[in-house]
Amino acid sequence: MEKDVLICRCKEVSQQEILEAIADGATTVTGVKRRTGAGMGLCQGRTCRRMVTSIIARQLGASVGELEMEKVRPPVRPVKIGALLAGSPCRCEGE
Repeated sequence: MEKDVLICRCKEVSQQEILEAIADGATTVTGVKRRTGAGMGLCQGRTCRRMVTSIIARQLGASVGELEMEKVRPPVRPVKIGALLAGSPCRCEGE
């Protein structure tokens, strides 16, 4: 793979930037995300997470299964889109 290939298309993060983040000490997807923004775009890593994980494993000489997995944090409580559009407070209880 060439180093100028985009791995994260949403945030336009190249393979070179990911390799530099790993050289700087990132050993997890979260570490790479914090240094480069990869996985923080519109798709939230659905497109690039596997590629980033593979690059980290290859650079560390480990298997993908040996790496610490990224923690997924879903929203605390779903909000109805109508509440956001109307600017009204969330009335999640009893609806």
